[in-house]
Amino acid sequence: MNHMPRINRRAFVVGSAAATGGFALGFHAPMGAAAQDKTPEINAWVVVKPDDTIVLRIPRAEMGQGTLTGLAQMIAEELECDWSKVTTEIPSPAENVARKRVWGNFNATGSRGIRESENYVRKGGATARQMLLQAAANEWKVPVGEVTVANGVISHKSGKKTTYGKVAAAAAKIEPPKDVPLKDPKNWRLIGKPMKRLDTVDKLTGKYQYGIDFRMPGMLYAAIRDCPVNGGKVASYDAARAEQMPGVKKIVQVGATGVAAVADSWWQARNAIAAVSIVWDEGAGGKVSSADISAMMAEGLTAEQAFVGNKAGDAKATLASATKKVEATYSYPYQNHAPLEPMNATAVWTNDRCDVYCGTQNSEAALASVIAASGHPVTKCDVHRTGLGGGFGRRARNDYIIQAVQIAKQMPGTPVKLVWSREEDMTHCAFHPATHCKLSASLDDKGNLSGMHMRISGHSIIASLMPDRLENGMDPAVFQGLTADSPEGMFGYNVPNLLVDHAMRNSHLTAGFWRGVNANHNAIYVECFIDEVAKAAGVDPLEFRRRHLRPKHLAVMNAAAAKANYGKAPKGIYQGVAQIHTFGSYVAAVADVSVTDGRLKVHRIVAATDPGYAVNPAQIERQVMGSFVYGLTAMLYGEITVKNGAVEQTNFDTYPMMRMDEMPKIEVVIVPSGGFWGGVGEPTIAVAAPAVLNAIYAATGKRVRNFPLMNTDLRKA
Repeated sequence: MNHMPRINRRAFVVGSAAATGGFALGFHAPMGAAAQDKTPEINAWVVVKPDDTIVLRIPRAEMGQGTLTGLAQMIAEELECDWSKVTTEIPSPAENVARKRVWGNFNATGSRGIRESENYVRKGGATARQMLLQAAANEWKVPVGEVTVANGVISHKSGKKTTYGKVAAAAAKIEPPKDVPLKDPKNWRLIGKPMKRLDTVDKLTGKYQYGIDFRMPGMLYAAIRDCPVNGGKVASYDAARAEQMPGVKKIVQVGATGVAAVADSWWQARNAIAAVSIVWDEGAGGKVSSADISAMMAEGLTAEQAFVGNKAGDAKATLASATKKVEATYSYPYQNHAPLEPMNATAVWTNDRCDVYCGTQNSEAALASVIAASGHPVTKCDVHRTGLGGGFGRRARNDYIIQAVQIAKQMPGTPVKLVWSREEDMTHCAFHPATHCKLSASLDDKGNLSGMHMRISGHSIIASLMPDRLENGMDPAVFQGLTADSPEGMFGYNVPNLLVDHAMRNSHLTAGFWRGVNANHNAIYVECFIDEVAKAAGVDPLEFRRRHLRPKHLAVMNAAAAKANYGKAPKGIYQGVAQIHTFGSYVAAVADVSVTDGRLKVHRIVAATDPGYAVNPAQIERQVMGSFVYGLTAMLYGEITVKNGAVEQTNFDTYPMMRMDEMPKIEVVIVPSGGFWGGVGEPTIAVAAPAVLNAIYAATGKRVRNFPLMNTDLRKA
């Protein structure tokens, strides 16, 4: 089922200005804390209080990745305010609709928080700055061109000075100027600086509120059991015993697929739902096992029909006539997002309104879900965003929000908080897609790549979540990191004859966007296979890449190699390399590992990244480190298996996480070349695993082609 509906265009009333990131500057509507104290806004992005406190409105979700601070830096850069006085506020999606989407896109997936909003948020700051300067100029009766500002203090050559707070009320009444120029990057004073995060103190003191923390007077709690087999439904249930248990208010069916208990406390609700006797109609999916899924995907590797994602020359003919050819087959399993905070949402439904309080990566899509589930129009619904205890793409899907509204509709006027158990959270994910991949390459008489065919067989995320966005049946997201989506072209390598195609093979499970998405396995397939080709050519893996990589890819690869002292590792330490271009950024890594009696130790990974512009270098370093925790965990342990249609892993005892003592030292090299805006949170995750895997081969002579690594014996033969 698609749990990511989009709001009807008429409901949004989106004008051409909104579609291009324009603003309804000067339009006043009630907003959060700043509105409650009657402080007038300068524009939709900026509120300046009389005491010079700056309130910046940040629409994209903050889930630990630092987007809130990065976007605030960008607005403040153009605003020329005092950073020490900056605070933030979160607009709601209903407010965005009411103001013709003045804040643009709320979606915080795909590392797009900064790279896809940098222009219009900076314009918001620049426009507000110009209005404040004009207000001061009007008061002093001087041309605005004679007025300057630094750190929120406005000055005139006559010696007059004032502050933003003193002219804010007058500035709010000024007609917003059009086409205010943005600062030249060489004049940036905040962008590019390692500023401290704005949300850290609240998290350390416990003030920061996550969805699972949210409370309302008179609130009840709900626990749910959904059909263990995806695609199944409730056939019947007996709630007689559960209804008599302490604190239980009601047992309700939730859509076609689940049953929930509503009680005074979540523990009471959890015990009650466990006592409900449910008969499931599992459907055809109830007969499926992991072996069935694997066989289906293996068949796709040689199927005649496939969607072509990238093509140059004639790869098949080149390979057929090659005198030296390399072939390999890889596979990658389904994986869980496994956020620490399980899915939860609090809903209040009445006959004329519905409000939901939750963590979500896309509150606009969440609002669309609330509208559809509640039966109310957009003017009678809203989503109030809380903190997210882990997103990773999972909270871009709105199934838990829909369920919360469906339950609340059966308890009119009562706030109901739905919290999934860890077992529900583990078994009802939208999983990282499983794929198999067959690669073939040919070498010319000089040992260079002359042809390559890469056949991917496996699950499509777009087919699972939004089939209406398939392009003539093809899922373009499958080819992430493998297409000519940048001036550098296909994954950076010069290959004169190339074919990359996909045989779509979907199981009954739901595939979803998972941090790094398809670039994770695509980078493993390409970068580990390139190592295999280099071995066949008798060339060092780094040198082989240097022969074939395009300039920007080579620049990050060289930067990582130089920092890692590639080729000069201490005795017993072996090195592996990897690179890719994805989410708009160029990334590379060098891993140092040792393998003793089959036991792997990853000592260090050096990562280099070129995101074009580096907004907050300190946050980039943290994001790289965090992405490596996620990527290495997936490589080591990440595997979802299926038996009788149901997911077998139910908690962290069967779906383990990487431990602190397994974490390598991470060193980050940032090499921003300028001229573009790339992502940060997801690109580097893709190179962690292949760099380590290539180092494992250097250490053991064993190629690992199937994952997770815990299933492989690394002892030397």
